[in-house]
Amino acid sequence: MSQQITFIGGGNMASAMVAGLLEAGTSPSDLRIVEPGKARRLELQERFEVGTTVDLVEACRRASIIVLAVKPDVVPVVAKQIADAIVLEGKLVISIAAGTTTAVLEEILGELVAILRAMPNSPATFGLGATGFYANRHVSAAHLDQAMDILSSIGLSLRFPTETQLDAVTAVAGSGPAYFFLLMEEMVRAGQNLGLAAEDARRLTLQTALGAARMAADTELTFCELRQRVTSPGGTTHAAVSCLQQAGFGQIINEAMTRARDRAIEMGRTLA
Repeated sequence: MSQQITFIGGGNMASAMVAGLLEAGTSPSDLRIVEPGKARRLELQERFEVGTTVDLVEACRRASIIVLAVKPDVVPVVAKQIADAIVLEGKLVISIAAGTTTAVLEEILGELVAILRAMPNSPATFGLGATGFYANRHVSAAHLDQAMDILSSIGLSLRFPTETQLDAVTAVAGSGPAYFFLLMEEMVRAGQNLGLAAEDARRLTLQTALGAARMAADTELTFCELRQRVTSPGGTTHAAVSCLQQAGFGQIINEAMTRARDRAIEMGRTLA
């Protein structure tokens, strides 16, 4: 990728993107990170051998792609600094700030600026993320290709036609890792209650989760079909799954994810 990319913020998500881009063949000279913390700047320089700076305006002036990777409450301040100093038309601005809508960004950066809002989840820091994104009307086909190169460097990336769908993406993928961690946590606890040592229960649970994910990823079978294949009528798995279903497992998951979606909507309104 020959485009100059500037990351505003040198946190975990920006670091994951930089690492993914470098692994994919992007030259370090094409990447720049704006980071106010001196110790963090030095750490990023040593780790990635990319340019780092505190000069927000100059870094954005030189860039064709700007990635806003700062906390949501910082976005308006940073965006205004950029918009007041340089012409953004022709550049692509990618925001990964949770809850910050394109309408908010357009109001600050300008209505003619190409803006893409992306919602990566925490496994992106390991290159295994799931990201949903929405692009405003000024994002061109070339911009989309550039954005896909960046977002695909941290895992799966899916485009959605409406921005409101990103709230559902948050419920499924953004908050999703915590659902699995909670299930694993409870499986370990139950294993201990059944007589297993804590470490044995943890290792068995972790390997089972990894194995189940690999089975699901490496087949065209639906999750339902996979579950049915490993659930023999009258067997141990059938007894456990029936217990979960009778306790309203599906309804609980649906209600939990709906609450996550609704909270995402509330947060977006608050930031707006």
